[in-house]
Formats: sequence, structure tokens, C-alpha cells
Amino acid sequence: MRTLTKFLALPSLQRRLATREPFSLSSMFSSEPTPDSTFSNQFPGSNDPNNACTQIPISQNRQNATFLAESDVTEALLGLKQEPFSALKYYRCAKKRRGFNGGLESFCVLIHILVGWEGQRKLVYWWVSSNKCPDAAIALESLIGTAKRFGFDLDFRVFNYLLNGYVRAHRIEDAIVCFNGMIDNNIDLFVSLVNNLLNVLVRRNMIKEARDLYDKMGSRGIFGNSETIRVMIQACLKEGNAGEAERCFRKARDKGVKLDAAAYSCAIGAVTKNAACELLREMKKKGWVPSDGTFTNAIKACVKKGDMTEALRVNDEMISCGRPMNIIVATSLMKGYCVSGDLESALRLFTRITEDGPAPNKVTFAVLIDGCCMKGYMEKALELYDQMIGMGIEPSVYNLNSLIKGCLNVLLLEEAYKHFNKAVESGVANIFSYNLMMSGLCRMDKVGEAQKLWDQMVESGITPTVVSYNHLILGYCREGNMVMADSLFAEMIGRGFKHNAVTFTILIDGYFKKGEAEKAIYVFDEMVKQGVVCNDYTYNTIISGFCKHGQSYKAWKMLENIMEEGHFSPTCMTYNFIIDGFIKEAALDSALSVYHELQEKGILPNIVTFTILIDGFCKNNNIHLALELRKEMISMGLKLDVTAYGALIDGFCKRRDMESASRLFSELLESGLSSNTFIYNSLISGYRSLKNMEAALSLHKNMIEQGIPCDLETYTTLIDGLLKEGKLLSASEFYAEMLAKGIKPDEITYTVLVNGLCKKGQLENACDLLKEMNAKGLSPNSLIYNALIAGHFREGNLPEAFRLHDEMLERGAIIVVWNGAATALLIGWEARGSFTIGNNVPKLRALQHKSHHLVKWQRTDIGSVKLDFDGSKVVNSGAAGFVLGYWT
Repeated sequence: MRTLTKFLALPSLQRRLATREPFSLSSMFSSEPTPDSTFSNQFPGSNDPNNACTQIPISQNRQNATFLAESDVTEALLGLKQEPFSALKYYRCAKKRRGFNGGLESFCVLIHILVGWEGQRKLVYWWVSSNKCPDAAIALESLIGTAKRFGFDLDFRVFNYLLNGYVRAHRIEDAIVCFNGMIDNNIDLFVSLVNNLLNVLVRRNMIKEARDLYDKMGSRGIFGNSETIRVMIQACLKEGNAGEAERCFRKARDKGVKLDAAAYSCAIGAVTKNAACELLREMKKKGWVPSDGTFTNAIKACVKKGDMTEALRVNDEMISCGRPMNIIVATSLMKGYCVSGDLESALRLFTRITEDGPAPNKVTFAVLIDGCCMKGYMEKALELYDQMIGMGIEPSVYNLNSLIKGCLNVLLLEEAYKHFNKAVESGVANIFSYNLMMSGLCRMDKVGEAQKLWDQMVESGITPTVVSYNHLILGYCREGNMVMADSLFAEMIGRGFKHNAVTFTILIDGYFKKGEAEKAIYVFDEMVKQGVVCNDYTYNTIISGFCKHGQSYKAWKMLENIMEEGHFSPTCMTYNFIIDGFIKEAALDSALSVYHELQEKGILPNIVTFTILIDGFCKNNNIHLALELRKEMISMGLKLDVTAYGALIDGFCKRRDMESASRLFSELLESGLSSNTFIYNSLISGYRSLKNMEAALSLHKNMIEQGIPCDLETYTTLIDGLLKEGKLLSASEFYAEMLAKGIKPDEITYTVLVNGLCKKGQLENACDLLKEMNAKGLSPNSLIYNALIAGHFREGNLPEAFRLHDEMLERGAIIVVWNGAATALLIGWEARGSFTIGNNVPKLRALQHKSHHLVKWQRTDIGSVKLDFDGSKVVNSGAAGFVLGYWT
């Protein structure tokens, strides 16, 4: 009691206490920011002014002021443990004494004394907001330490007030430390105050910290209340983790947390379709009528899942509860229809709401315009755009970008430019607008226009992105202009852009398509050096590139290496590239080995795999193995597609097995598939080879009736067959029909025509065709020249025959053609099976010298030829075929 006797209260202070004037925090601490209420006296003894007077040892006489230490104040406060009102007054007076600066220990003692008094909470808030409160770790240590030293109970209210004080003062890090300290010391939590902290953390996107706090609450068996769950659901949704939001809700429900309708509504907005409908039913069982927002969230969940049937059912349920469809629900349903490809239903719903309400908003129009553009319904999209403007809704850049993209997809370039220019003129055009236009122009092979647009974009102050560069590089690669593609690739580094996997892959693909495999691999090596992670698209591009350039084995080995390194998991498509490459290289055994490896890896072959193999074996005259693959394919539950049928039919036609080809053709039609031009051409060619032009013409008639277009091959085959039968008039009619359709004859067509006309003595017409070819800039081949030479030779017009021969040599065409019963035109002798060159060897040597190339020989059909300049014979052992000797 030394301090009490040393500092007895003066009469002036006694008189002041006797008046019992009300005290507020503003009267106690002049620096408190918000003194909004007075303190009442709730404790025994605090109402006795005489008692209070005797407990105040501080003189109010400033002239006689004595130095007051922190320990003195603490001791005095401990003497007032049971007198919180007096302790508070004492502390206020002590603050005015010299030597006492309001230390942490004495203040913590005061806080403990004030437990249970309404002023305690406000005092703690003042302490924290005045920035006199130290870091949370120090404050907690002092509060806990003083309680233990001086016999105070650890009252949970003090710490909860401190926690909330830090939150109110925006000292969030301190609030987190305070929370953790309370958990560590088993101090009970006010859930409502913890919710305040969680709310602030979520608003500040401190989601991890919020999750950590909630998990620590759970470890203490505290799962909060409805508000806690709503906050945590919002936290999970901000993370994009709807699954965790659902788990949080279900865990709280299972732990017995009393969840209200608002918590259910919040959960319905986060969970999956099935869970949303389940929670909606639970709400109804509890007697709650779901709000508009709850129904809306449930419908949106169903739409997101793609279950329009359930979405419409919930919508009907909402209406039956007396809640009319709102525009958010209507727009969600329209979006669901559009995503599922049912644009018509979306438009019908739009018509209904425009007539009956609710009125569509800009989101509604954006959904429908985008849906129409995705489907290619540009007329309707433009109509909706005009309707939106007519309703006074200002179009956004999103609307204009949708129209630009839609127009480009259906190749309406002029219309796309119209909306793009509108966006530029109105100042809303953004990088996406420019990227869409540049991408579309590059797809249309208008790289020059795309480059101009790029320049315009840069001039307007819009900075290109990596995507912008990728579009333009792709355009130049498609054009084959690898110099410009490389230049842009290098420019990216200079402008601070990093190449991504797409950039590298575009350039790699460009070099492969250009036939520069080495440069493609160099770019790939650079990609690895720069640490850019290769994606599946990159690896598939490289493997495909090797296979297309006859390096399938290299592609196969590369696949083996990257699989061992664990960088890539191949798909069926990857193996299809390699199988197709080996087939094209006629390496059938290797193709089969890759096919077996695919199966060993647990990858199921698809229809493309089998089609590649069947087509390859048919073209390599191995129809039996192709049929075995067909059986295997069917046993796996795969059905042949048109391409697979076409490969088999073509294989049988080339073998002149028209019975099997016709049987497969009938099977194709019976399976519900439609034939195509390729299959009809194969059949027509097969019947032509058998000289059955009646069947060939019947197939042509079927093509016309079914609307299947005839191409150049169709007409050339029919003309060839008819000419061989001597039906010049019919052949001429087909030729005229072909020209009328805008189909231009090629070298093969002219060869068929000239050869057919010459054999039928129509030499003049054949010569006209030669002139026609020359006029069109087409170079006649050796077959055309040989047919004309043979024709003139038969008519005895040797000068013209040799003139054509010399012309043929000047153009680098073939020297000679004959069959088993033909005339050796250049030598002038007739021979059957063989003929002797004799004294004409020097002439052949001169011809060889004239071309500065070796004479080579090519066998077609059946037969063989041997040319020996040092000997005296050229032997044609072919019985029915013809042999060509040509210059290279």
C-alpha cells in the first residue's frame, strides 16, 4: 500500500468524484477518435464516491506532482482489481503525471480489470486504432503474461475485441497473428468477429489466408455459422474451385452447422447441376421458398452442365412458385440453347420475351448475336444487331468482334471490314478486333492486307501481342514466305516478347511444309534451348513433318525417345502419322509394326488408322491383307466410313474385280452412307478397263441423279472409254459438257483425246488440240507427240512426222514409242518383238548428244526394253504393252 499512502487524493478530486459526472472514453483519453457513448457503473463499490476517493493516490495539484513510474501505476491498478470504474479513472489521472507514458504492462492490467464492463471493448478499439497498440505478437504476449503474473483469468472477450480491433483498423496481418495466437492458446472465438476477418480477407483476394484460418477453426471443431459458410463459398469461387465450395458446404452441414436459406442459395450458385437441384429440394423440404436468385443459380448450374431439360424443369418450378422468369434466367436458357447448337429454340425464346417480357438487355443480345455468328447465320446476327441499336442499347466491342469473327468464318470479308471500321471509327476497336481481322485475312491467303492492318494497329497505339505475331507468322508460313516469317520471329525478341510453344510450332510446321526439314529441326532445338515447354501440338507437328518428307523411320525413333524421357504421351493420331508415312514409302512391314506397337501401348486404333492401312495395302496390290484388316476393324465395333469403303472399292477396281467392287458399293449404300466422286470414278474406271462402257455410263447417270459432281477424272475416263469404242460423237459431247461446267482439261485429258482421234483417223482434229494446248501454254507430253507422229507416218506425211519429232526433242519430250506390232518411227523399219538398229546407232548417239543427257527407258504395263549402244539391238519383249524411251 506504499503507493496508496504516498499519493492520497486531494479534496478537489474527492469533490469531483462525489459529483459522479458521467465518463466517456473522450473524457478519459483525449486522443480517442470516436467517443460515442458514456460508461455506466456496473460493479460493486464503483458507485461509492468516498470509496473511490480513498483509492486514488494521485494528487491533482500539478505543483506538487511527484514522478510516477510504470510499476507504481501497475501496483495501484492491482489494488483496484475489484473497482474497474475507479481503476479507469485512476489510469486517466496517471496519464497526466510526469514519468508515466502509458506502458504496455499497466494498460494490459487495466484491460483485464475492465473484463465484463462495456467500456472494455471500446477501450480496446481505441487502443488499436490509435496506433499505440504494438504488433499482435507483442500485444498477445503481454495480455497473456500479465494475466498469468497477476492472477487474471484469460477472458476470451478481451482477445476477441483485440482481434476485431485489428480488423477495424485494417491491420490485417496483425489480425491473422492474433487469430493464430488465440487458436494456439485455446481461447474461444466469437464466430461473428472471425467472420469479419474472413470477409476482409476474401475481399482482398487473400484466399489462401482465409482458407488457412477456416481450416484452423475446423481443427478446433469450430465450423462457424451460415455467414461463415457463405464467405468460404465465395472464397472458393474466387479461386475458381467450385468443387471445394461444395465440399465446404456439405462438411458444415454434416457437422451440424445450422444453415439458413441464404447459405443454401449461395451454395446452389456454386455447385454442380445435380447438387444444385438436390439443395433446391432440401430447401423446399425445410419450408423455405427459394428466392429468385436461388432459382436463377440452379438454372444456371443446369445450363452450365448442358442439361437443358433439367434447366427448363427448374424454370417451370420457379414460375409455379409465383416467381416470373427474369432476364438473367431467360438469357441463361438462351445461352444453353446456343451452346447445345439449338439456335432455333434460343430465337423462339427471344421472340417470346420481346412480346411478353422481361425486356432483353445487352447481355441477351450479345449471347444471341454470338450464337448466330457461331452457326454462320449472319443475316440473323445482323438483324439482331440492328434491333439492339433500335432499342437504344449501345453496342459493345464484344458485339462488333462477334460480327467480325462470324463474317470472316463465312468469308464475308467486305462485311467484316465494315464492322471492323465501325469499331475503329468509334474508338472501341481493341487488340482482339485486330487479331480477328489479321487471322481471317491470313486464312484467306491475304497476308499483304494483314500486314497493312498490322501497321495501322501499331500507328493507332495498340500494342501487338504474342497472339498477333503468331497470326501473322502463320500467314507468311502458309504463303511459303519463310523469310518474312523468320523476320517477325526475330522481331519479337527485339520488342520484348517471348516466343511461346505455338510460335515455335508454327515456324516448325512452316519449314516442314516448305520442304526444309533441317531448318525445322533447328527451330525445335532453339525452342528446347530457350526452355519453352513443348506441347503435344509441337511433337505431333514434328512427327507429321518427318513422315510427310519420307523420314518416317526418324519420326518413329523420335517418338520412342521422347516417350522414354516422359515428355509426351502419343495419341492414336500420332501413330496414324507414322503409319501413313510408312505406307506412302511402301514400307508395309514397318507400317504394320507401328500398328502393333500402338495396340501394345493400350491405344485403340480408330477408323483413320484402319483406313490408312486398308488404302495402303490396296494400292500395293495386297487386297487380301486389306480385307483381313477390315474384318479386324469390324470385330472391334468400328464401322467402315466412306473413305475406307472407297479404298477397298478402288483396290478391287484396279484388279478389275468389278463383282467384288460392286458388292462393296451396295454394302456402302445399304449402311446408310452416301457415295462420293472418288468412289464413282473408281467404278467407272474399272468398267472402262473391262470395256463395259454401258455400266460406266449408267454409273455416270446415277451420279447426276444423286447430285454428286463429276470432276475432270470422271470426264477423262468416260471420254477415253468412248473413244476406244469408236464413239467419237459421244466423247465430243462429254468434252463439251465438261467445258460448259468450267472444268479445264489437263495433260491427261488432251492425251486421251489426241490418241483417240489419231487412232480413228481424225488427225486434223487432233492437230487442232495440239494448237489449243500451245495457245493455253500447256506443254504436250511424249504420248501426244508420238500419237501425232504415228498418225502422220501412217498417212505418209514423213516431213510433218519428223518436224513434230524435232519439236518434241526441243521440248525435252520422249523419243520413241512402240508396241509389239508397231513401227519404229525414228529408224523407219517395222519390227515385231525386236528390230536391228544397224547403221542408225550413230543417229541415236547424235540424238543423245543433242540432249546432253543419257537415254533412259521406261516400261509401262507389261513388257521390258533393253538398249545397248555398244551392241546392235533394242529388244521389246512386251506382248501387249508399250515402251517409252525418254530424255531426262
